[in-house]
Amino acid sequence: MPPPAPSRSLTEGPIGRNLLLFALPILAGNIAQSLNGSVNAIWVGRFLGESALTATANANNIMFFLIGSVFGIGMAATILIGQAMGARDIAQARRVMGTSATFFVGLSVVIAVAGFWLSRHLLAAMGTPHDSLPMAEAYLRVIFLAMPLLYMFAFLSAALRGAGDSRTPFRFLLLSVALDIVLNPLLIFGLGPLPELGIAGAAWATLIAQSLALSGLLLYLRHKRHVLWLGRADLALLRIDAGILKALVLKGVPMGLQMVLISLSMIMMMTMVNGYGTDTAAAYGAALQLWTYVQMPAMAIGAACSSMAAQNVGAHLWSRVRGTARSGVAINFLLTGLLIAPLIVFDRHSLALFLPGGSAALEVARHLNHIAVWSFLFFGVTFVISGVVRSTGAVIAPLLILALSLWGIRVPFAELLQARFGADAVWWSFPVSSLCSMLLSLAYYRWGGWRKAHMLAPHGAAADLATPAEVPAAPPSPVADPDLQPDRR
Repeated sequence: MPPPAPSRSLTEGPIGRNLLLFALPILAGNIAQSLNGSVNAIWVGRFLGESALTATANANNIMFFLIGSVFGIGMAATILIGQAMGARDIAQARRVMGTSATFFVGLSVVIAVAGFWLSRHLLAAMGTPHDSLPMAEAYLRVIFLAMPLLYMFAFLSAALRGAGDSRTPFRFLLLSVALDIVLNPLLIFGLGPLPELGIAGAAWATLIAQSLALSGLLLYLRHKRHVLWLGRADLALLRIDAGILKALVLKGVPMGLQMVLISLSMIMMMTMVNGYGTDTAAAYGAALQLWTYVQMPAMAIGAACSSMAAQNVGAHLWSRVRGTARSGVAINFLLTGLLIAPLIVFDRHSLALFLPGGSAALEVARHLNHIAVWSFLFFGVTFVISGVVRSTGAVIAPLLILALSLWGIRVPFAELLQARFGADAVWWSFPVSSLCSMLLSLAYYRWGGWRKAHMLAPHGAAADLATPAEVPAAPPSPVADPDLQPDRR
């Protein structure tokens, strides 16, 4: 007997309320992960020393790059599953689930094996300080062992969001974070019967916490007979479907490249700032700590908009797709604005958390924060609009817009105008480029051809994998011109 269909749908009910409720667990999960990283850094830095903290920082850069490299493919799976669920095509959603699971597991195992043996070479290539290299290698090797668990948990979270469920991934993410925080000191210092593992204990804490959380999530899906759960009777669905795999890669890689472009641009900006000396660099570093949290609402709402819009694209409810964009922009201004306002009013106190008492960098940090922090309102609009247009499979235009705003506007603006405005050219490059990115995104949303894009060519085999009750008669293409498609409510 097939699993039951999910009880929650993003194709009905109040758009704004549902979008906010869907985005909040994603936002809370992002915050929990950031706090987890901060707590772990405190244990390592304060009790194992600067070399140990440097070791984890270098190793974590590799881990975050590897996780970020499959971010786009996870988003592609979210959209494919969302479109299928919106169309009530349960068989197609399960086919996407099977191919994606096999792909993620296979890729993560290859990366884990290769990374375990190449850890020292990767760290050396990054220029990891010699005194930190042995500790970084011990830490990174265990992280590579955990990579299949990290990849699988990230994939399942993306798949569940595509099915309209952001709460379940958040609950098990919270379990993972809580276990990681508790296990860190126990395994680092060897409290009680546990062995003293030093810096490797921090990595083992991540591995154990992730394995328990992933096991719990899988057991939960099996117990609930979730629509995306694939048991022994569904092993055939784990075979790679060439069409689905092609869509995952061709649509996922451009989305992943966006994260690469953002990372590279931040490295370039940091390089420019370093030229102004320690105080300015420290001020920028303190502001970046705050901006990490300011950008979280935009990223969470953008991800939520992708899932909601994908389901409504699959259901041909184009007015709800437009409503998702409008509500997403409004919620972005609300949540991001609520974070920016106190950071402006209480900037001296918030920035002082990251700077020594009486530091000359504090006034520099306040000055640059007043100029640049507003850019995250524009940044949020771009994330929301990009999330909506990607829901049809239009992934190239958002990538080009981001590339132009960062590498055609932000970096040249900061580089070329420093001779006249000094460091202020760097700070003003943030709102200028973000505003241009927002305007380009809105123009593409209004006049671009994103509604005619496709994630996946129409399939015929899916109907053979489900009963007629599971797969209702397929409506016309979900990416047809919205003006010719009546809403089905």
